[in-house]
Amino acid sequence: MEFSTQTTGSTHQIKTAALAIGIFADGILTPAADVIDHASNGAVRSVLKTEFQAKPNTHLVLRNLPGVSAARIVLIGLGKQESYNAKTHAGAELAFARYCVGARLTEGVSTLAAGECAGSTMQKRAQAAALAAGQATYHYDATLGKRDRDAAPRLKKLTLAVARNQADQARQGLVYGQAIANGMSLTRELGNLPGNICTPTYLGNAARKLAREFKQIKADVLDRKQIEALKMGSFLSVARGSCEPPVFIVLKYAPPAGKTGKKARKAPIVLVGKGITFDAGGISLKPAAKMDEMKYDMCGAASVLGTLRAIAEIGLDREVIGLVPSCENLPSDRANKPGDVVTSMSGQTIEILNTDAEGRLILCDALTYAERFKPAAVIDIATLTGACIVALGHANSGLFSQDDALAESLLQAGRDANDPAWRMPLEEAYQELLHSNFADMANIGGPAAGSVTAACFLSRFTGAYAWAHLDIAGTAWRSGNDKGATGRPVPLLSQYLIDQA
Repeated sequence: MEFSTQTTGSTHQIKTAALAIGIFADGILTPAADVIDHASNGAVRSVLKTEFQAKPNTHLVLRNLPGVSAARIVLIGLGKQESYNAKTHAGAELAFARYCVGARLTEGVSTLAAGECAGSTMQKRAQAAALAAGQATYHYDATLGKRDRDAAPRLKKLTLAVARNQADQARQGLVYGQAIANGMSLTRELGNLPGNICTPTYLGNAARKLAREFKQIKADVLDRKQIEALKMGSFLSVARGSCEPPVFIVLKYAPPAGKTGKKARKAPIVLVGKGITFDAGGISLKPAAKMDEMKYDMCGAASVLGTLRAIAEIGLDREVIGLVPSCENLPSDRANKPGDVVTSMSGQTIEILNTDAEGRLILCDALTYAERFKPAAVIDIATLTGACIVALGHANSGLFSQDDALAESLLQAGRDANDPAWRMPLEEAYQELLHSNFADMANIGGPAAGSVTAACFLSRFTGAYAWAHLDIAGTAWRSGNDKGATGRPVPLLSQYLIDQA
């Protein structure tokens, strides 16, 4: 995908297959829309009362307007002017990009980012435009027997029409947005691949491929023997039920040479992603309905790889570590049994009351491993609990942290990236629900506050550093006819890392 900027005051003279202009409700035109209306002798205003109410994320196409060089003028609804904000703008850019894809166009020009809106900058609006184009043009065909070339999006170029004094900011935003969009595409592709292809070994090879593509990234993929040497007994207990070998992926991103200059080296930020490539629940077997969606139980791992890809493309000036414990969770004669007690890398023992609460069993050892990097912060990302979907639905990822500054930084990054999270409680009162008579803790706390007790469990392995947990069970994929991985929370994580750099 190619992105560029165009600086011109003559919007009506822009030659393109499709030109997007914003329209507010009640017939209020943006400056670009007003130029087109005057050039076309009122063609825009003439359709507003009867044909277009300008509700957010809606569009209307006008063709071959007199006095206008663009073949199509695409009116994009922005809603009420007083309510227009960064989220609305991002939705408008996505509506235009999806129109271009659906119309089989190869290029288009958007004027939407040129307009001011609350809580945003030109750089952020350009970033949102690039992200929208990446989202609209993602196309999965990896496992189709016959690939339909006509089904693949043809959109290859998006240009932003902006004022001359906005061009530098816009170009910077496009660079960031394209990198994050590419990271999201990688995350979506890994998530959408079936479990018989995207195994732990496959994830390890994907990490190695990423390191070959970006010299700033180094990848180590530890095998079973190396994991055993680390005494990751909790992680290995989950892997026992499958013939697929587990892997522990360590990705290290370092800023390009000369980027940091003489500045003091900052402690790295560590991202830890849950990499269960298929989760049948183990002996505590899941219901058959929708079990196919458990291929998405590695979306935390995929988001770590996608985020590392994004920051490497940007050339971020901050060291970042990615840790991915990966295995399958299947029932077998070797699998964990309810009532088993395992010993984690930290030395703490865990009574397994439910084998389907396996994500925390692999994450806890990775969180202990993270201590060796003396990190500034550790963020784990996991499709951890159905309880989080009950609490928050599919709009917000669940955010848990005992560090107020870290939590607020992540929440703000989510708001800026239109990839929101909601902070959930993490109080000492919930910890007692993990009591066990036979181990230091149980791996579940009962039906009450399931997402909270899962976070409480993880918190017991994070005393050495600032830590936050993102439960993405409700945001990492969609079900139904539109089933597929979303690429979240790559925008949130990438924005957070950009802010920290």
